[in-house]
Amino acid sequence: MNYKNVTIAGSGVLGYQIAFQTAFHGFNVTVYDINDAVLEKAKAKFNAMCEAFKKDLNATQEQLDKTRQNLSYTSNLAEAVKDADLLIEAVPENPKIKIEFYNKLAKVAPEKTVFATNSSTLLPSQFAEATGRSHKFLALHFANTIWIHNTAEIMGHDTTDPKVFKDVVAFAKAIGMLALPLHKEQPGYILNSLLVPLLSAATNLLVNEVADVQTIDKTWMKATGAPVGPFAILDVVGITTAYNIDKMAAEKTNDTLKIKTVQYLKENFIDKNKLGVSTGEGFYSYPNPAFKDPDFLK
Repeated sequence: MNYKNVTIAGSGVLGYQIAFQTAFHGFNVTVYDINDAVLEKAKAKFNAMCEAFKKDLNATQEQLDKTRQNLSYTSNLAEAVKDADLLIEAVPENPKIKIEFYNKLAKVAPEKTVFATNSSTLLPSQFAEATGRSHKFLALHFANTIWIHNTAEIMGHDTTDPKVFKDVVAFAKAIGMLALPLHKEQPGYILNSLLVPLLSAATNLLVNEVADVQTIDKTWMKATGAPVGPFAILDVVGITTAYNIDKMAAEKTNDTLKIKTVQYLKENFIDKNKLGVSTGEGFYSYPNPAFKDPDFLK
């Protein structure tokens, strides 16, 4: 693996974390997004990332200054990928948006550039043709708060070059991740194959008015010893992501409960910009959510 220049496409919940983590480990990172206003918001998020790296990783100011020097920004896609050895796509979890992005990317990226999708639930084979380089395309999926929950799931598809796969595994290790190679395509990888059913079950209980948010989270935390419950996890993942996943499932299956869930999330969260930790409010209010209260489980 001789990657030096990495482009991150999308500066949302995970995109900016991937960018910062990669720059922290010495790579030249270009952050791409649709316009300069969005990129300015990403730059502001990096201030919080610096504090988190100091607190959680004991990062020095010198390391963080170097990290910032390794970061550059552009809303011009051709400019963003002109030197890229690897591009990690972290655009919204919507097949149409991803395919449109790859169609544009294929026209401007150098031949050397490897493409990786950070999709949470979609398969790389769904987009392989759109990339124009299926042999240099695979999935590289990170968990939220990646500097702490430092997992990287690597999943190829039928025509992914084995050398590209090995190189991306090596890259994941080089940025401080626990590399988790998958041997075949699996919707949701390992992590979300386990996590999504939990979050879906919790949402079903809420939408069906079986119990409220805090009672459901208390049940999971107390009974299993987990540090947080499913709705606290949803706030970190981002309610927009959950909404998009449920919306696709509702459209595909026409399931009554999924349709009801989509409507509930839209009316109570999406339309009110209560998207989770990123907006300061979701199922809980931040920075001091109720589940962190010492008496929450009493």
